Amino acid sequence: MLKPLGNRVIVEVAKEEEKSIGGIVLPSSAKEKSQTGTVIAVGAGRVTDNGVTIEMTVKAGNTVLFEKYAGTEVKYAGTEYLVIKESDIVAILD
Repeated sequence: MLKPLGNRVIVEVAKEEEKSIGGIVLPSSAKEKSQTGTVIAVGAGRVTDNGVTIEMTVKAGNTVLFEKYAGTEVKYAGTEYLVIKESDIVAILD
């Protein structure tokens, strides 16, 4: 499995609905990029200039809301993930 470094988080992005409210099937080019996902793995945390490690707020298994164009898309073992910095996470969803 992938293990993120520093203050990075690996997220499995939630799949968006493929139909509009009226029932029309949308092509992939018309769908908006999802901004929610499930945290798969977290790094050790951010290291400050004086060497202190700040612990991560999110944990594996959390469902999060992140910024629209954040992160780097990665494909690993046939599954697509998003690697983002913890600062790009806007909220933890309950």
